[in-house]
Amino acid sequence: MITDIVTIFQDYWLLLLIGQYPNGPLGGLANTLILSALSIALAFPVSILMALARLSKWRLLRWPVTVLVYVTRGVPLLMLILWSYFLVPLMTGADVPSFVTMLTTLVIYQGAFLSEVVRGGIVALSHGQMDAAKALGHSYLGAMRFVILPQALYNMIPSILSTFVSTIKDTTLGYVINVPDLTFAASQVNNQLLTQPFQVFLILAVIYYVICWSLTHATHRLERRITRRRAGLSAGRTAPVVAPPVKIATEQP
Repeated sequence: MITDIVTIFQDYWLLLLIGQYPNGPLGGLANTLILSALSIALAFPVSILMALARLSKWRLLRWPVTVLVYVTRGVPLLMLILWSYFLVPLMTGADVPSFVTMLTTLVIYQGAFLSEVVRGGIVALSHGQMDAAKALGHSYLGAMRFVILPQALYNMIPSILSTFVSTIKDTTLGYVINVPDLTFAASQVNNQLLTQPFQVFLILAVIYYVICWSLTHATHRLERRITRRRAGLSAGRTAPVVAPPVKIATEQP
């Protein structure tokens, strides 16, 4: 079986990597990573706006966003993908590419999850941070922009990377709407071979495992580094200041 796996990988590695490109649309692993990176890049600012809306004192702003977050987090991603796939063409009257449909769905879905991470990072900071920023003359938005968010976002870097790993795995659901990703490429390989589905999808599982394990390992290392740095800063702020010894001059007889 190992020989079959090696042979399949040698024969179809380019299809798994970039799909049918340049003779067709870009796909495979390249499309999976592009879709995941774009999803996180677009979901990140969306999540910040949603988190600020949930922390707002205006009920007309806070309540609708809260409902959106709870509904998005409570519905399976597959259902959101199918809703977007069938609903958007009905509303716009135009054919929307499956890649755009999947990207939009992931932005909303991951934005809802990241918004809770952002909100938790903001709430975890002491209220003295906001009071100090206002004492320096900042408005609420200015304090959020220059004081609160930089600290909260720095602490959330490991969580953001973990979300990126989760997004890579979520892209496999794009197969149901024919998104040309890595899973779709593996299905094409299986359709050509017909007799070796276990070997093909074992290769697919190994590829996903290597990518996700590598990113998870990098996330853990980064998290430990941030923890050590915060511990060092805390130790520096709480370290007692010891005054230098004072030499007392004595008169010689």
